[in-house]
Amino acid sequence: MESLHRVTVYHAPDCGLCERALEVVGAAKEDLAFELELVDISGTPVLEERYRELLPVVEIDGETAFTYFVDAEALRERLN
Repeated sequence: MESLHRVTVYHAPDCGLCERALEVVGAAKEDLAFELELVDISGTPVLEERYRELLPVVEIDGETAFTYFVDAEALRERLN
C-alpha cells in the first residue's frame, strides 16, 4: 500500500495569507488523499522564531514546499 503524503501548514490567527493557504489546501484535501496537520505557531517561541516571517509555510513530507502563497496547481502536482 502506498503511503500518504503528509502536509503540514504552519499558520497564525489574523493572517490573511494563512487563511488563503488554508483554503487552497482544504480544497485539495477534498479531491486528494493526504494527511493534514495544522500548526498554529502563536505563543510558541521556537515556532514563532522559525516561521513568523515566512507565514504561511506549507511542508510536504517534512520539506518546505510553499511560503507566503500556495499555488493550487503546484500543490496538486506535488501530491499526485
